[in-house]
Amino acid sequence: MATVVLVGTLDTKGAEYAWLSERLRASGCDVVLVDAGVLPPPAGTPSGDVDAATVARRAGYDLEALRAAGDRGAAVTAMARGVELVVGDLHREGRLHAVLAVAGSGGSFIAARAMRSLPVGVPKVLVSTMAGGDVSPYVGSSDITMMYSVVDVAGINSVSSRILGNAVAAAAGMAVHHERSLGEPQVHGRPLIGATMFGVTTPAVDAARQRLDELGYEVLVFHATGAGGRAMEKLAAGGFLAGVLDLTTTELADDLVGGVLSAGPDRLTAAGLAGLPQVVAPGALDMVNFGARETVPERFAERHLLVHNPTVTLMRTTAEEMAELGGSMGRKLAAAQGPTAVLWPLGGVSAVDAPGGPFHDPQADAAGLAGLRIALRDSAVELRELDAHVNDPAFAVAAADHLHRLIGAHGRPAASA
Repeated sequence: MATVVLVGTLDTKGAEYAWLSERLRASGCDVVLVDAGVLPPPAGTPSGDVDAATVARRAGYDLEALRAAGDRGAAVTAMARGVELVVGDLHREGRLHAVLAVAGSGGSFIAARAMRSLPVGVPKVLVSTMAGGDVSPYVGSSDITMMYSVVDVAGINSVSSRILGNAVAAAAGMAVHHERSLGEPQVHGRPLIGATMFGVTTPAVDAARQRLDELGYEVLVFHATGAGGRAMEKLAAGGFLAGVLDLTTTELADDLVGGVLSAGPDRLTAAGLAGLPQVVAPGALDMVNFGARETVPERFAERHLLVHNPTVTLMRTTAEEMAELGGSMGRKLAAAQGPTAVLWPLGGVSAVDAPGGPFHDPQADAAGLAGLRIALRDSAVELRELDAHVNDPAFAVAAADHLHRLIGAHGRPAASA
């Protein structure tokens, strides 16, 4: 029987979770209720299958001590860690086919942390009062399905019963499907390649993807918008990929300069730590990304800006920034445990960096290349400089072919998951 794990704070939402449990069982699913609450629940509240004291102990804490300390933030953080570990245990034991949570801000933090720790493909449904705003702190690079609760999670009424009923139906259906899929024979497809793309590097990635398809790979393309880079890094770290074609490293520029599409300081490290073959290029490293023109910080008012569309404004990276980006790229790749190559297109790194384009700046690009050379000087990373633009088909095919050679020399590629 498919099992849905319910994660909730029963000290404040016991009645709602009793209702959810009843509906899930009526849908044909088994239920494991994990109590993430810190305070003693009201009388008559259903007890969790995994109670709050057990959750706290799993994270190395005593529940009574957490209560006595009176620090809500510390308590929520501790319970979030405990729920993450408990949920991981249930998944490894085969007792989890979907996770469902209904919460406010604190409960959403707790449940989302546990959900993000689960592998891609495990169903995750979070109904939250916080889903009407920026959900990136909760979803991250995972496949959480997040629903806005519309009304607060405070009792079952004519509105909440519809919304929570939909969530139950979604979680139950996903759990049944997931449980059945686990029993099906595993058919291994073509080896998976992770590739990064931006609008201004699309021709390169399309040509490389076509070439890799001819060579027998399946290419997963990630939009390099911060979340996309993090998602690819997560799959690389999780062993899903046979190799990485990182043609679009623009997220590094946003992280350095302060743009809105940073993937964080660990971008460009997961494939190396996992020992995966990788081919990297400075695609779209000529730009930092912001929202609409009026959202660009005042300190950049005199910089070279390009309105890409009404909601996206690009800022050209300077020679100094490019030199630092090249050095940062080189230092990260020099630590890679697997075969690594950088292909640098001497004719420009994005569609707007081509000769005659608004961001064409050979001196800035050269500074980036010089910084990269210095950082790679004593490393095993191969650096190839090609007399081509990043979007030239010849460059794209060369990158795809080079990755194929690295994978072949590295050994048998990983099968698709």
